[in-house]
Amino acid sequence: MEFDALVGDHHLIMDAAPEVGGNNAGVRPKALMLASLAGCTGMDVISILKKMRIEPKTFDIKIEAELTEEHPKHYTAMHLIYEFSGDGLEEDKLRKAIELSQERYCGVSAVYRKALELTYEIRIL
Repeated sequence: MEFDALVGDHHLIMDAAPEVGGNNAGVRPKALMLASLAGCTGMDVISILKKMRIEPKTFDIKIEAELTEEHPKHYTAMHLIYEFSGDGLEEDKLRKAIELSQERYCGVSAVYRKALELTYEIRIL
């Protein structure tokens, strides 16, 4: 059940849980869908904010996702929570960066939006 995916020059180990025959030696494939979305939009947002001369002290993205009960189990909705901390953060500028990522730059968001409900919120800590 363990697979080593060569992604460019990097190895990515995927595996299943022991109760279904795996060794828990790597990440689950569906979890990579969430990580891909967070990475894609996160890189966009930081790049856009740098151009706006805004540098958050911290930046995290959490994703809450709804998964079907029946097979094939798949996501029906994803909700991103963008969390920022730092001085002088203006919510309207943070929102602009996120909207540009979600609507124009992030290819992962573009694909997911065609298949499921994709929402977000901003939290300034």
